[in-house]
Amino acid sequence: MERICEAELMDDLAQAEAYGAADFSSSDRDLVEWIAKQFPGGLGENLVDLGCGPGNITFLLAEKYPEARVLGLDGALAMLGLAEERRLSEQVRFQEALLPCPELEGGHTAVISNSLLHHLHDPQVLWQSVRQLGAPGAAVVIHDLRRPSNETEQEALVERYAAGAPAILRRDYSQSLRAAFTLAEVREQLALAGLSQLQLAERDDRYLVVWGRLTP
Repeated sequence: MERICEAELMDDLAQAEAYGAADFSSSDRDLVEWIAKQFPGGLGENLVDLGCGPGNITFLLAEKYPEARVLGLDGALAMLGLAEERRLSEQVRFQEALLPCPELEGGHTAVISNSLLHHLHDPQVLWQSVRQLGAPGAAVVIHDLRRPSNETEQEALVERYAAGAPAILRRDYSQSLRAAFTLAEVREQLALAGLSQLQLAERDDRYLVVWGRLTP
C-alpha cells in the first residue's frame, strides 16, 4: 500500500485536547517497561523525548528514572501547552522545537521517540536528529506505527484499536497508519543515516521499533 503523508504538526487545539483526554496509559506504560528490559542498566541521566506531544511518555520516563532529567521536544504549541499544564516537577522540561533544529544541544544519554516518525515527510530529519542529540553510546528507542499492506488491514486496525474513540482520533489513526513506514523502508533509512548498528523489529500487530546504542 502506497504511503500518503499526513500533517507534520498536530497544532489544532481540538486535536490536541482530544489526544490529551484520551487514555493511552496502558500502551504507554507497556512501552516504557519494554524499554527498561532492553536497557537493564538504565538510560543515564539526560533523556530526550522527541515529538513528545502532551508528555505521556516524557512523564513516564521521569517516573521510571527519577534520577534522570527528561526533556520533551515538540513542534506543536497546542500539545506543549497541555504538557506544561501537567508538569509537576523540575525534573521534566518541555521545549518547542521543529526538527531539524541545529540549535539543539547534544550529549543526551538516551534519545526516545514514540509515534513521531510517521509524521515526518522526510524521515532522515529524525535519524539525523538522533545522531545530533545523542551522546556517544547513547541509548536509542524509536517506536512507531508500521504501514499495513492494504486498506482492508488498515480498516481492521482502526476498528480493533479505535472503535470507541472520538471521530477526530479515528480519523487521525487511520491517516497515521497510511503515513507510517514499512520495516524495509526503515531499514533503508537507517543505512542511509549510518545507523545500521541499531536493531529493527516488528512489535505486536501494528508497531515497529528501532533500538540500540549510538556507536562511540
